[in-house]
Parts: sequence; C-alpha cells; structure tokens
Amino acid sequence: MKKTILAMAVPALLAAGSASASINLYDANGVKVDASGATEVQYISGLAENSEGAWKLDDGDIAINTTVAISDKINALGGFAYEFEDGDVTNDELFVGFGGDFGTVTFGRQYLIADDAGNGKDKEFGGESVDFVAAHGDQVAKYVYDNGTFYAGISALLESNGEDNDDDVTGPVTTPVYNENTTKYEPQTVDQGEADQIIDGRIGYRVGDLDARIYAYNGQDIDTEDGQRDINGFNIEADYVMDAFSFAASYGQVEYEVVDGVQELNVDTIGLAADYTMGKNVFAIGYNRYEADSNTKSNKADQDTVYVNATHSFHSNVTGYVELAVADGEGFDGQDADFDTAYLAGLEVKF
Repeated sequence: MKKTILAMAVPALLAAGSASASINLYDANGVKVDASGATEVQYISGLAENSEGAWKLDDGDIAINTTVAISDKINALGGFAYEFEDGDVTNDELFVGFGGDFGTVTFGRQYLIADDAGNGKDKEFGGESVDFVAAHGDQVAKYVYDNGTFYAGISALLESNGEDNDDDVTGPVTTPVYNENTTKYEPQTVDQGEADQIIDGRIGYRVGDLDARIYAYNGQDIDTEDGQRDINGFNIEADYVMDAFSFAASYGQVEYEVVDGVQELNVDTIGLAADYTMGKNVFAIGYNRYEADSNTKSNKADQDTVYVNATHSFHSNVTGYVELAVADGEGFDGQDADFDTAYLAGLEVKF
C-alpha cells in the first residue's frame, strides 16, 4: 500500500511543463505508467503593427511518465515527451531519476526551473515579461522539493561535448537571438564558442492564501547570433487568493552581456494581474511594464501592455477562451512604437 501511494504522489512533482491532466495506462506490482497530452488551436491577430488574423497551431504535446517503486521510500522515475510545433515533431523531454519524501532528482533532456517563472494571467498578449532566454537542455540535472508549505528547486545545464575542452556542442543548435528592432530574443540556428553553463533555482513559501517565491538565474556563454552572452537575473512573484478573486504580482531584472563585455542590455519588468471566477467562467485583467537600457543606445526602450480575457471550462479537460490587448511604447530610437489592438480566440483539449 505504501509503495502505491508513493507511486501516485511522485508524478505530481513532475507535472511542471507538461499537461496537467493524465490517464493511467498501467498500475501494478509497484509500476505506474501515465500518459498526458494537449492540443490547442487559436485564431489570433498580434500586437505588431499591420497584424492580420490567422490560425495558429499553438500547442501539441504528448508525454509518458513512469514510476517504479524500488523500496518503501524511493521510486525510480522515467519520462519522455514530444511537442508538435511548426510542422515538426521534437523530443523535448527524456529523463530518468529518483523520487520520494526528499523530493525528486532527475537527469537528462528537460526544462530548467526557470521555465516556470512568470505568473501573469494572459493567454498570449502579456507583452514583454521576464525572459531568461535559455531554459531547456539535453544535459540537465534538476532537484525539486515541495512539502506543501515550503518549496524549492535547483537545476543546472552543464553542457559538454564529451571531450577534454570547453568547446560548444557539436552541430548547429536552435537558440534565441536578440533582435534590437523588436527588443525580443528570436530563434536562430548557431554553433559557436564555449559550452553553455546555466545554474538556476527557486525558493517559495505558502501561508494561508498567499504564495510567494523568487527565481534566480545565472547563465554563461549562452549562444546568440552576435556572439555569446552571459545572462543573469531574478524574478520575484506573489499570488493571493481571496474568495472568488485571485491576484498576481511580479518584478524581475535580467542583464544580458556579450562575453567580451562590450555590449550590455538591462531589462526590468513589472506584472500585475487579477481574475474573478464565476462558475465555469474566469475573467482576467492584467498589466505588464517592460523597460530596456543598453549601453550602446542613447535612449531606453519601453512597452506597456494591458490585456483582458475570459475563459470558459466546457469540461475539466476542455477550455475555450478569448483575449484582447493593447500596448504602447518607445523604441531605442526614441520614436513611439506602433501597435495594433490584438485579439484571439482559442480552444484547448487535453488528457
């Protein structure tokens, strides 16, 4: 009996980054296998000037997680997941590890702790929020602990090509690259310089209806198109529930510095949001503030975004939603940035 309870508890600690619903495929002799997945499609028109409505295949995921009770107190863990995006099928998770009352420790291809950062209530149009750029890798070790009140985690991406040097991994990789025109990091394929090294973590505490936490991130030699960057930052988050209302606030700072030290970008973000639940419906409103300061630019860039959305739960596994957003800001050139009113409608089905 004790083995069965432990086998059921550990998958919950692995739920971050995958669909929350799941179906049990097998549960006998201390072995438990669960499958989960999600599909999501939207009709969306973005904030960028001259945007037009278009269909977007926003999400497609499937995951298999296994726990095997190897003693009364310890489980062996294994899992893999695939994502379907831009017409490609990618194996984004493949890990093994151990779990128990001490928490979970996993190794392999997985998401870093920093991937969970952010507590906005937007669907797509939260504007510019905290961005640690790289939060996933093939060579990740991660530890997560949660006793219901106190929780913490630490993860590390220690990239190695298997040789006695500090060179980057062999072959091209897809990595975010900073675009000064949009003040965003956008995917590019590069392979250069020294191996990526990332250490990040989270500490949180729950008391009553309040949940507060802080994320910290330190990344060295992160690949970008114009060289490698060191990325350091933090994000402080708090959530509070009061009857049918819930509130969220966050503040983050991230520094992006070219490894040679010539170019540096500092970003500050603020997020405020609230929602109200009425039966099967949730109504939310939020505001995000983004400020960027570069030592190679005479002006700062900023963006303010306000969004509202409504979500209806047709079933515990089926939700539909609509969202509307407006934004205002200024680029590094000192000129006002032009935005369209953004809108979307979406449907998510998961198991």
